[in-house]
Amino acid sequence: MYQSRQLLISSLTVILSILSFFIVNAQMLKLPDGGTNYKCSIGRTIGLTQIDMTWNSPGVKGREGKVWGDLVYYGFSVLGYGSNMESPWRAGADENTTISFTTDVIINGKNLAAGRYGFFIAVYPDSCVLIFNKNYQAWGSYFYNKDLDVLRVSTRQIKDLKESKERLEYVFENQTENSIEIALLWEHWRIPMELEVDLTKTTLASIRTQLSSGMGFDPPSLEAGANWCLNHNINFDEALNWINSATNPNLGGVRTFKALSTHAGLLGKTGKQAEADKMMTEAIEIGGAIDLHQYGRSLLNQKKYQEAMIVFEKNFKKHSGAWPTNVGMMRGYSALGNLKKALEHGKTALNQAPTPEDKKNMEGLIKTLESGKAL
Repeated sequence: MYQSRQLLISSLTVILSILSFFIVNAQMLKLPDGGTNYKCSIGRTIGLTQIDMTWNSPGVKGREGKVWGDLVYYGFSVLGYGSNMESPWRAGADENTTISFTTDVIINGKNLAAGRYGFFIAVYPDSCVLIFNKNYQAWGSYFYNKDLDVLRVSTRQIKDLKESKERLEYVFENQTENSIEIALLWEHWRIPMELEVDLTKTTLASIRTQLSSGMGFDPPSLEAGANWCLNHNINFDEALNWINSATNPNLGGVRTFKALSTHAGLLGKTGKQAEADKMMTEAIEIGGAIDLHQYGRSLLNQKKYQEAMIVFEKNFKKHSGAWPTNVGMMRGYSALGNLKKALEHGKTALNQAPTPEDKKNMEGLIKTLESGKAL
């Protein structure tokens, strides 16, 4: 009798353990949600900054004129559940609307650190407050906690869109190399925010991170980082260290025109002009026709006309008048005011033009010279 009872208890224990395992590890059966609120996401890259948003999109569903100030309440409201705190609108439906940035950004003129945030909007008749909150995993505004707000910024909505937007949507618009506008569109309203990134700061931070990995042993990567700093006129000492490694044969470096000219540029920026001149002389000796032509053009852009002409002449002689050395001679003579000689080289370059596009461009330049104007 005792043994039977013990056996029964043991069996029940095993069964309960098995049931517990399946309950704990069970997954809910996934079925269509009926499409009441669409699950949406959108992303965009600005420079090296990735921006991502997720939201659930409700529909107007015949409630036009009753969305703002009614379905979407003005200001803050106690929703009677969760945190039981005065809460803003969840900027969508169902779960939190979220927004994330991989670098620090500026929202409507105010700084916001990289990260992922719950996004809320306190809506008013003539303005809105955009709220970025640390809790991005909540169910809408029910569990909102103002103490977790990281940033609040104001904006003004547009309330007279001609066509009614049935489904709430976020869009990216008016993108530049370092900014973008993000706007919420729903019914006849448009709620915008301006986002900016410090492109120089974020790019330099990314270069440093990448060059602290295996790329820090890769000459082309080191050269690219150094060249970027030279072109953007920043971080010369660290960039010089990168290009020293990139051009050092003992470290697997190579001595190409681009690498040596970058090296020379950084030496000049750090006050080592004699070394820079020597390095640039070496670069010119190994440079190809296109390399020297582009270098001469860069000197023209700096208004160093005599120095540019020396490079164009050396290129012309070294490469026996091949394309585009005559183009360089044309530009050099034009910069020095000798339009007759510029035109002679221009006509020769026209006959050498390797593509229809190059030929068309040369025809335009020749026309300018023939009119008595410098390039």
